Amino acid sequence: MSKLLARIAGYLSNRTMVGVDKVGNRYFTRTEEIDGIMKEKRCVIFKGEGDPTSLSVEWICWLNGQRKRAPTPEEQMELEARRELVKQNVALLKQEEEERRAKEGSSHKAKSTGKTGGPDLKSFIHQFPTEVTLIHLLLKYFFCRHSEPTGSGSTFKPGTWQPPT
Repeated sequence: MSKLLARIAGYLSNRTMVGVDKVGNRYFTRTEEIDGIMKEKRCVIFKGEGDPTSLSVEWICWLNGQRKRAPTPEEQMELEARRELVKQNVALLKQEEEERRAKEGSSHKAKSTGKTGGPDLKSFIHQFPTEVTLIHLLLKYFFCRHSEPTGSGSTFKPGTWQPPT
């Protein structure tokens, strides 16, 4: 019981705040002795409800130990600006694609084949063998040869059959 209380007291007092994200979640690190070895533990205290989807990728990587250093506020701002730019580019590309489809749709209505969208990917993909088909062919090649021993019962002797050369 005393170990549990000591652990709780150590958890509350022995932590260092590392940073805060744009949502207001606070990130901490603490040093804990486990089996005589001092280990760094990382944790987050959510602002409001504990919603793990509110964590950014950089902070998730830091929490999981994939990053040694916590993301800096400058890095967070730069990455957020890059994400916004990507969102704007995606919206622009979607708009251009819709305009292109509308333009093609009005000029090519007489040639309509009943298909919508781009190329027929299913027929394109079916011309290539899948992994299952390749495995099936290999198994058939190696195990369905007719070079197996033809003897039965008393005529077959285990260990005497040799593969053809």
